[in-house]
Amino acid sequence: MTSTHEKGGGSFHGIKLLLCENPLPPIDEAIAAAQAEAAHSNYYTEPYSAPLRQLLSDRLGVPERLIHINAGSELILRQLFDRFGQQVHLLTPTYVLFPEIAERYTETRLPEDRDFAFDLGELAIPAGTTLVVIVNPNNPNGGIFDMAPLPGLLRRHPQTRFLVDEAFIGLAGQSVAHLVPRHPNLLVTRTFSKAHSLAGFRVGYGVFPEAIADDLNGHNDAYPLARPSQAAAIATLQHEDQIHARAAQLHAWTVDLAATLRSLGVKTYLTHTYFFLADLAPHSAAEIGEELRKRDILIKPLNDPALGPGFMRITTALPEDNRRFVEALRELLARP
Repeated sequence: MTSTHEKGGGSFHGIKLLLCENPLPPIDEAIAAAQAEAAHSNYYTEPYSAPLRQLLSDRLGVPERLIHINAGSELILRQLFDRFGQQVHLLTPTYVLFPEIAERYTETRLPEDRDFAFDLGELAIPAGTTLVVIVNPNNPNGGIFDMAPLPGLLRRHPQTRFLVDEAFIGLAGQSVAHLVPRHPNLLVTRTFSKAHSLAGFRVGYGVFPEAIADDLNGHNDAYPLARPSQAAAIATLQHEDQIHARAAQLHAWTVDLAATLRSLGVKTYLTHTYFFLADLAPHSAAEIGEELRKRDILIKPLNDPALGPGFMRITTALPEDNRRFVEALRELLARP
């Protein structure tokens, strides 16, 4: 069983700065579509969420057969690691799930002194690696990679699969999903949980080489999504202009929040998303997190030994909630 480091916020009703959840609710069109479809929930969806697969195929420019949809991207990621995660190479710090579900892993540390920026052209892949994982934009720091070197890596390592997790691609970064038809060792995963604000609807998908997509589609539930979830995802895709505008607003709030923390003496790192890394040293992020929870603010330490006990990932909330967080943090940091 995986740790609950990033879980457990579902019943928390205070300010949540922990789970990389989008603080904005689903767009009105998605809510309306889900409500309308709920009345028909006595019926299954179309097999393999065919309408959503067709729409994704059109938007991404890839054959529909290469798309696999399931109830959240974490489920898809776990299935990929079950198949290919015998020896994984990670770019760390990374999504906390990956070290937990890899059978074994090696790592390339992203340089903290360069805001965790890294040139993929310099990536050295150890012999025997079965799966390389690149998270773009990266979680937990919100940085993006220049993906131009990826095709060369794919050609130089034809026996190694490369998983590009694009959970936050709706916020920033260069997608590589369109490259999957040309590279049999490229896997791309995505979710509607982040930029699209549909975390509670549980809609994830991947773009995979034909054999892998067929395998996943053939060994999973033929009806992976509830009718309201499918309807909300389709409606959101049909109004992505709103999603892009909201992403810009979220990033502006994030930049403002990070600047305010720097005014309190907290070191923060460059981000292109709605979350960022902060170093509260010499304070303990674990102790600060405990005190904030007493004030109905949910956040936890990063728990990355290589970075130190002061590190914390902070997700923007709504501006008024950010102000409450800042005032509580100001008080705690002022304590002797």
